[in-house]
Amino acid sequence: MSDEAQNRMQHPGEQHPIPPLEQQPEITYPGATDELVTAPDHGELTYRGSGKLLDRRALITGGDSGIGRAVALAFAREGADVVLCHLPEEGEDGRRTAELVEAAGRSAVLVPGDIREEDFCRHLVATTVSEFGGIDILVNNAAYQHLVPGGIADMTTDGFDRVMKTNLYALFWLSKFAVARMEPGSTIVNTTSIQAVNPSPGLLDYATTKAGIVDFTKGLAADVASKGIRVNAVAPGPIWTPLIPATMPKDAYENFGKDVPLGRPGQPAELAPAYVFLASQDSSYITGETIAVTGGVPFT
Repeated sequence: MSDEAQNRMQHPGEQHPIPPLEQQPEITYPGATDELVTAPDHGELTYRGSGKLLDRRALITGGDSGIGRAVALAFAREGADVVLCHLPEEGEDGRRTAELVEAAGRSAVLVPGDIREEDFCRHLVATTVSEFGGIDILVNNAAYQHLVPGGIADMTTDGFDRVMKTNLYALFWLSKFAVARMEPGSTIVNTTSIQAVNPSPGLLDYATTKAGIVDFTKGLAADVASKGIRVNAVAPGPIWTPLIPATMPKDAYENFGKDVPLGRPGQPAELAPAYVFLASQDSSYITGETIAVTGGVPFT
């Protein structure tokens, strides 16, 4: 192992500190990884697989960058083939993630589109089945947020609707279509957030969806347990991804992540092992649960 990789394993997150406010310009949603002054760590130099997901077939939404890229990379290094869903304007990030998957010796299929459309969600699951012969893992990771400093007084119906459609409707559609095609032993992993239990006023709509995802996870887990399908969730805290400067004004992320007990934002690479654990047989007796990766903030 290189000295750089070993240092990153010993000091996670410290190799990519958040740049000072004046160094990170605002970027347009959805943002691109190469627009960040300090690129996130997706585990490119550090994640080492051990066959936990050998020949599994996964669909990951929001798989082009941030948490989605880290999960795709980890899944591939664990032996999975991956369908990556992303917005059409995120094509370059999507291609880069696909390259990482293929470099691990696994297949990557890019499917651009908008998960706010039911037909596209149906198409995503159908594509996974047609390309790989089935679907074993669904990662509902894509989400939309937009900080509204003025709170509910400044929130709009259109903005509220966009958050709901992206974060909850798509979760419902994709889970429904995937469950219909899944065999016993399959898994669904949803992405919730610390916002589910500790909501910020300016993210009221987003926090509402993330709380809903926790209950959806519990209810769906009970619904499909008899089919041999497990459903769990991961709750990230403040994680450095392109979504942060793309959806928040500069003064909102000047001290991003500094208020958690560990005193820093997390890196996508620090979340990926939780998704691998929940997608693999290592968690065979766990369903309906949420793993908090929050830098020490209690998920209560």
